[in-house]
Amino acid sequence: MKTLFATCFALCLATSAVADEYELGVHYDELPIPVETADPTKIEVVEVFSYGCPHCYSFDPALEAWRAKQGHDVLFRRVPAMFRQDWVILAQAYYTAEALGVVDKVHPAIFEAIHLKGLDYRNPQVLADVFKQAANVDEAEFTRVLNSFGVRSKTQQADANGRMYRLNGVPTLIVDGRYKVYAGKIEGSNASMLDVVDFLVAKVRATKH
Repeated sequence: MKTLFATCFALCLATSAVADEYELGVHYDELPIPVETADPTKIEVVEVFSYGCPHCYSFDPALEAWRAKQGHDVLFRRVPAMFRQDWVILAQAYYTAEALGVVDKVHPAIFEAIHLKGLDYRNPQVLADVFKQAANVDEAEFTRVLNSFGVRSKTQQADANGRMYRLNGVPTLIVDGRYKVYAGKIEGSNASMLDVVDFLVAKVRATKH
């Protein structure tokens, strides 16, 4: 009985330590108006990013490793940021890849084209070449989808979401449409943000069960 009590006491202490590890306003912010999530039955984690952002490029491997470890109750999505006019075409490129079902192939290839090869992403031909080489997408098909109503609508919605998320920069992570984690709040590398995200996912999960 004493052993059981000691074990429970230790677990309580550990839980308390975790609960106090990250603080609202210090390590993360809460949005004043929650943003509707894609699936209310899931714990949504959104990465707001841009292919033009070098920090997003360096953060991507850690984020992908984190994503691979998540349970079925976590829904991960990406939303392109458009702080600059020349990032709009990159947002369209992301939604083009999504519409064509080639995000997994094209996503790292666009990052590499910009940050390793130094290609000018403002030229649609450059992006068309990336889609062709990475996913064998025909240039005419790429151009048609890039300029389609569906892709333009999603791009406009992403821009609206960015404003609702009250972005401070990218990469930013939004948990459950309520909590915002970004590099300016966290000491260390951008990958440290994922520790705070894990804390917030656990916090939300506890309210859903």
